[in-house]
Amino acid sequence: MINEIANLFTTWGTQKYDECVSQLEHAVQCAVLAQEAGSTDELVIAALLHDVGHLLALESKAGNVNISVNDKHESTAVKYLAKSFGPRVTAPIALHVEAKRYLCAVEADYFSTLSAGSIRSLEIQGGIMNDDEVKRFESLPGFSDAVSLRRWDEGAKLLNHVSPEFSTFVPIMERISLAS
Repeated sequence: MINEIANLFTTWGTQKYDECVSQLEHAVQCAVLAQEAGSTDELVIAALLHDVGHLLALESKAGNVNISVNDKHESTAVKYLAKSFGPRVTAPIALHVEAKRYLCAVEADYFSTLSAGSIRSLEIQGGIMNDDEVKRFESLPGFSDAVSLRRWDEGAKLLNHVSPEFSTFVPIMERISLAS
């Protein structure tokens, strides 16, 4: 499974998917931000793999995706990754889109930090949460990890940023994989 994931990034990781950086650059930058925050290995790998659903969409559609439609990449990622990783990896991934909607609702300036791609996708992903949705989200187990992941997600879009290779994270994936 880890080889499959690495192959997805090798094959489709150069795609930008409505952002200024490639999927690979974004994934690695996000994982580095999680490491710098002192996160658990599971949360670092969640940060690395949170958008793998986009890569799966690219693969299934031979690179021709419609970014104006909600591809529910978080659900696709969780279903795919649950074969090898437990909920400490998959739960934050499942909630990272909701976390964007949440942060836009509870922090007055969060919306202004969003990239153009994140702003476009926000509307098709449900828009800013209302008060009832905020309360529901805050009651979910692990919502704070999803919020952390979402912050790294938005911060991991730096052009010409020097980052480690994807392979740097393979030993961590192997260590926490359910298959090991």
